[in-house]
Amino acid sequence: MELSGTIGGSGPGSAFATRHRWDAVAFPLFIAAIWAGLLGGFVPDIVLHFSQGKPAYPLIVHVHALFFTSWPVLLTVQVALIRTQRIALHRKLGLAAAGIALAMVILGPATAYVVQNRNWGTPASDPAFLSIQLTDIAAFGAMVAAGLLLRRDAAAHKRLMLLGSLYITDAGFGRMFGIFFHGLGGFGWWGFFVEGSLQPDILILALGLYDLATRGRLHRVYLPALAWLALMQISAITLYYNANWGVIARHLLGH
Repeated sequence: MELSGTIGGSGPGSAFATRHRWDAVAFPLFIAAIWAGLLGGFVPDIVLHFSQGKPAYPLIVHVHALFFTSWPVLLTVQVALIRTQRIALHRKLGLAAAGIALAMVILGPATAYVVQNRNWGTPASDPAFLSIQLTDIAAFGAMVAAGLLLRRDAAAHKRLMLLGSLYITDAGFGRMFGIFFHGLGGFGWWGFFVEGSLQPDILILALGLYDLATRGRLHRVYLPALAWLALMQISAITLYYNANWGVIARHLLGH
């Protein structure tokens, strides 16, 4: 990851300001929100799993957890390095970020395949949920790839990395708030959206509102990124409720 770059002005016709004095508070708050979704969503689930004496998680789940936790750890470190102007180390760790992200893109679908098959025939079986799992990792992978390609543009890089990271908090926030939001949007498409996707969407929109408040404009990558994430989310939920997708998902799982 690379978050360094030239500071531009924010007036009409000027470059998008790479830094603003409020960034020192705003971006750590976004990182804290990612951690809140991760810890608040998964730690209670893990504790409940073992307290109820359920079977041990498959090995791939542990590997998945290692890499998907390493990502926010690295994200936190990278933001701290930029804050302390340790740019050289930040750039070196960018190689680690690329490797972790690639592992996540592979492990996400692989873990979904193993767990879905493990749950086959049980009340937890939900093959159609592959639409969420696959589009989540596609959304994340595209954002990170774009962020790495634009690493010389600090403002673009920072926002793309953050948007990809915020998007995949749906798993944690869904577990964390799902019980409170269950049924608020009904029990179809909108219900699924409110229960499992609304929280990360609020954070993603908050980033855009923050730029409008501090720069007076959206960064040039924000709207294309938002369009991609919206496409992935709409496709995921629509497929989930599509009977034909259910058949395809079962075939993908070998059933």
